[in-house]
Amino acid sequence: MYLADARDSKRRSTTAAAPDTRPGRRAAAVPGTVVALGAVSLVTDVSSEMVSAVLPLYVVAGLGLSPLGFGLLDGINNGAAALVRLLGGHLADRGGRGHKLVAGFGYGLSAVCKPLLLLAHTLPLIGAVLAVDRTGKGLRTAPRDALISLATAPEHRGRAFGVHRAMDTTGALIGPLVAFAILRATVDGYDAVFAVSGCIALLGVLLLVLFVPGRAREDAPVVRPGLRDSLVLLRLPALRRLTLCAVLLGLTTVSDAFLYLLVQRRLGLSSHLFPLLPLGTAAVFLLLAVPMGLLADRIGRRVLFLAGHGALLGGYALVLAAPGTGLIPVILLLHGAFYAATDGVLAAATAGTVPAEHQGAGQALVGTGQALARFACSLAFGALWASLGGSTALATAAGALTVSALVATRFLRTDDEVSTA
Repeated sequence: MYLADARDSKRRSTTAAAPDTRPGRRAAAVPGTVVALGAVSLVTDVSSEMVSAVLPLYVVAGLGLSPLGFGLLDGINNGAAALVRLLGGHLADRGGRGHKLVAGFGYGLSAVCKPLLLLAHTLPLIGAVLAVDRTGKGLRTAPRDALISLATAPEHRGRAFGVHRAMDTTGALIGPLVAFAILRATVDGYDAVFAVSGCIALLGVLLLVLFVPGRAREDAPVVRPGLRDSLVLLRLPALRRLTLCAVLLGLTTVSDAFLYLLVQRRLGLSSHLFPLLPLGTAAVFLLLAVPMGLLADRIGRRVLFLAGHGALLGGYALVLAAPGTGLIPVILLLHGAFYAATDGVLAAATAGTVPAEHQGAGQALVGTGQALARFACSLAFGALWASLGGSTALATAAGALTVSALVATRFLRTDDEVSTA
C-alpha cells in the first residue's frame, strides 16, 4: 500500500511545477531559500567550528583525558545527533511550516549549549553538554536538507547542495581562525572561545527566523504522513541501498578530530597551530563544493560519493607514511576533497530516492545510519588507539575502508534516481 502511494507521489511530482518558479519562468538553479539557509549555516558553523577546533586539545591536553575518553566524547558528537534525527525528519514532514520550526528549534538548542561549556570541567558534564548540542544538530539537519531539496529542481540539486555546503564551509573556515586568534590574544583562551561561540550561534538563529521562508514551496499541498510511513521508507530499494552503503562506509570513517590528533603527534606540530588543521580541510571543501556538486549532477551522485571515499583512503595512507610536514597540505587537500565529494552529494542523492512529502524522513534515515556508524567507529578507534597505538588503529581503519568501498560499489547504482520535485 505504501509503496503504491509512494510511486503515485513520484509520478505526480514529475508533472508538478518546478520549485521557486512562477508560470512562464524557469526554475532558479540556486533558489533564494538555499542562499538564506546557506547564510544561517555559515554563521552557525563559525560558532560550531570554534569549539570543534579547540575541543580535542581542551579535553586531552587541558583536562588530561585519555584517547579512549576523547573517543567517547567524539562519539557523543555523532551518536546523540543520530538518536533524534529520525524524530526531527518525521516532525518536519508533517506539513505546514514544520521544516522551519523544527530546524529553528534545533539551531536554538545548540546555541544555548555553547556558553554551558564554561561550566563543564569533567567528562560527564562535557558529555552532557555535547549531547544536548548534538541533539540540536540532529533535529535541524534533516529539515534543513529537506527545505533545500524541495526548493530546488531535481536536475540542479547537486549544485544547490554544493552552494549550501560552500557557504556552510566558509563558516568552518572562519571558525578555527577566530578560535586561533582568541587563544593567542587571551589568558583564559578556552573560556573566551566558548563565550564568543555562543553569541555567534544566537545570530544564526536570528537569521533563520528573519530570512528563511516557512515553506520551501507555497503551492505545495499540506501532507501529514504518519510515523509508520516514515519508518517503512526503507522498503524503497534505492533508498535502502544508499542507506546500507552510507552505514558501511561510515563504520570505517575516522573522525576529523582523531585524524588531526594523529597528524599533530606523528609530525610534531605545535599545539598553537593545531586549530589551523581544520582550516586547511575547510578551505579545500569551500573551493571544491560547488564544482563537485556540478560534477555530481553530470556523472551521477553515487559515483562521486564513492570516489570521495577513495580520496579519504589516500589521505590515510599519507598520514601513515608521515615522512615530514611537507605532506600535511596534501593530506588536507585529500581530506577536503572527500567532504566536497560526499557531504552535500549524499543529501542530493537521497533526495532522488524518496517522494517529496517524505524528504525530511528520507534525509533523516540516511543521515541517522551514517551518524550511528561513525559513532561506533569513534568508539572502536579510540579503543584501538588506547590499546595498540594510533598508527595501528589508522592502518586497521584504512584496510576496513578499502573493503567497505569495494562492497559499496556493488550495491550502488546510478540509474534509479527519480524526480521528486
